[in-house]
Amino acid sequence: MPETDRRPLLPLWVALLIAVAGGLVYDLGFPGASIWPLAFVGIGLALISLIGRSVWSAALVGLAFGLAFYLQQVSWTALYLGPIPWLALSILESLFVAGGGVLIALAYRWVPRAGSSRWVRLVWLPLLVAGLWCVREAATGTIPYGGFPWGRAALSQSQSPFADVVSWIGSTGLGFVMVAIVAGVIEWVRLRGWQDLRTAIPVAAVLLVAMVLPAWTTAGAGELRVASVQGNGPAGYFDERAPGDVLRAQLEATEPILDEPGIDVLLWPEGGSDIDPLRSAETAAVFDDLSEQLDAPLVLNTVTTRDDEYFNTSLLWRAGEGAVDSYDKRHPVPFGEYIPDRAFWEPFAPDLIGLIQRGYTPGTNPPVFDLGDAVTGLAICFDVIYDDVIWEGARDGAELYMFQTNNADFRGTDENEQQLAIARLRAIETGRSVVNISTVGTSQVIDPSGRTIDALPAYEPGAMVTDVALRTGLTPSVMLGAAVPAVIVFGSLAGLIAAGILARRRSPRNGRPSGDAESLRADEMTTAAD
Repeated sequence: MPETDRRPLLPLWVALLIAVAGGLVYDLGFPGASIWPLAFVGIGLALISLIGRSVWSAALVGLAFGLAFYLQQVSWTALYLGPIPWLALSILESLFVAGGGVLIALAYRWVPRAGSSRWVRLVWLPLLVAGLWCVREAATGTIPYGGFPWGRAALSQSQSPFADVVSWIGSTGLGFVMVAIVAGVIEWVRLRGWQDLRTAIPVAAVLLVAMVLPAWTTAGAGELRVASVQGNGPAGYFDERAPGDVLRAQLEATEPILDEPGIDVLLWPEGGSDIDPLRSAETAAVFDDLSEQLDAPLVLNTVTTRDDEYFNTSLLWRAGEGAVDSYDKRHPVPFGEYIPDRAFWEPFAPDLIGLIQRGYTPGTNPPVFDLGDAVTGLAICFDVIYDDVIWEGARDGAELYMFQTNNADFRGTDENEQQLAIARLRAIETGRSVVNISTVGTSQVIDPSGRTIDALPAYEPGAMVTDVALRTGLTPSVMLGAAVPAVIVFGSLAGLIAAGILARRRSPRNGRPSGDAESLRADEMTTAAD
């Protein structure tokens, strides 16, 4: 391998510019602009900027890419609370990207030295780089405080030809495939693969399979007529309202569908009742009357208390019986729905921390309701971005999903479109219909193929009555569950370690530095100066 292949592909100042451009382009691939091919371009720019970098310069380049991406991707966090939460979240996530950049740079340094065959670079290196990208995504989705798996590569592809891959290997698997394709193309070009077209076989095979592989088909099990209501009430944290105003808005938006025949269940969004019917006999009577008029159960959401703890709770309500089942949000949002380690963080932003006086407790009950005619899986707002809740629902017999969310604090931003894209991928991943209902929008009904079959305009009150397909059976993604991320993450870390060991073993010969070792030392001196 020529010595030039072991040096940084770009000067540091150029790499930083490319990384920033990559982060901005990567964001354009996500909902908002929704130009999904640009996600691949952004990944490519990120990888090119890391090739040949030293540890510290790779961290700097990774940080630049991360900031350029996250400052755009989660800009909606600044809408009401100002720049502090936005900057804090963006910087935290970008630090993980910087760490991931170091791992990828090490892969680019070690793998070519671990094996002299061009197929090592055409196969092992792209797969390892893709896996290490997923290692970083796994870290951001896990730590701290349960993580924040927003902005994963796969979430840019909800309406692309690659979306069906999630039914086989989930979002982590799709992200792995995306990065492997990009990294494979980069190596093919670097090795001048057009001189021998056989070298295009690995990346072409992955690309072809990913594009033409159909989604796993689950078995039909009839239909359920679901009424879902978007009240567009004053449900935002800073909206001016009196107790019961959100409830009244939901009731007014529900009224036009009360005469619709054959409704099997009525679904309201997160926070659809700002008065807890378990503590208010008057509100309980309202829901009894509503259920009786429809001759159907209600799935509603409110704040409940038990043993001095607060929960974000969905209730299954039947006339004359009241709440017959409940599900408490599994993943309350840190610094949004509760303050972890309050004593530590409060001195840094006392005014903002002081806004959150009531902390929600994570739920432990199963995320499913037996509606009588069907079993529905549940997710409350940001629950939808966590794989465990969705997989558990399918394994517990869910035949469709009902996602309840309150996007009122993010009106006019890309947040609701980003969340809707996640819901769309969940439909494909599980082979289930999804009814995604929001207080203010965007509310849609999505079939198991990811196609929208019903929708409401955002920021207007409205209601849908939709015949929703029921499905049974588990997709490979759900059956494999956490095994796919585990294999990718731990396999990639093991592969990187193996590459480092092999690269080191191949450097010394007969007790004297070989040409390769001398090149290694020269390269380290060069990149240390980046």
